[in-house]
Amino acid sequence: MIIYGKQLFLYALEKHSTNIKHLYLSKDIDKKLFDKVRKLGITFERVDEKKAQGLAKGGNHQGFIFEYEDIPFAEFKEFKDKNLLVVLVGVTDVGNIGSIVRSCYSLGVDGIILSGIKSIPLDSVTRSSSGALFDMPIAIYENTLDLINELKHKNFNLFAAVANGENKIKKDGKMVLFLGSEGDGIPSKILNKIENRTTIKMARDFNSLNVAVACAILIDRIQNG
Repeated sequence: MIIYGKQLFLYALEKHSTNIKHLYLSKDIDKKLFDKVRKLGITFERVDEKKAQGLAKGGNHQGFIFEYEDIPFAEFKEFKDKNLLVVLVGVTDVGNIGSIVRSCYSLGVDGIILSGIKSIPLDSVTRSSSGALFDMPIAIYENTLDLINELKHKNFNLFAAVANGENKIKKDGKMVLFLGSEGDGIPSKILNKIENRTTIKMARDFNSLNVAVACAILIDRIQNG
């Protein structure tokens, strides 16, 4: 996959340099960084701005575009022994998904499952996650009802984020937090299969939290009370 951005490259260079396949540079870089790239054996080439823009598809590349090993989707069986998962139902916005990946990785979530969708561009999610996707397992499980059955079979306690629910959420064994898209929320047929409901009480009558912010707040509550 092609990824771009200076900070994202520096993170990949520091944590996952063996997965960087090739580097395209459209700007000069300092000697220390250049020496590190060469020392790690990363192949590189200098390109003009036109080619850089083409590779980045018009994105803000900051002079750094690199080819990275494709990130594979995880399989559900990899999550069965985990303690804390997040399921996003019908969420497709890569900016929100990336922000959720970033928060979940920082706050100790073990994996993320995207349900109700068939695919998502992981290169875009990687960028919006600031590189957290390099280390956060993510899976797609299209049929949410089947997923719920699988999670219950593995003894997970399921919680759904809704507008009207309990304002408290406690850590309780193996847990899964379900969040829906901002437009549709979690469909009723899915909610009916989830016993526990949680919410974020607002101080004012203004529902302004997007799904990424809501996820971060609720995961922090689970982890820290």
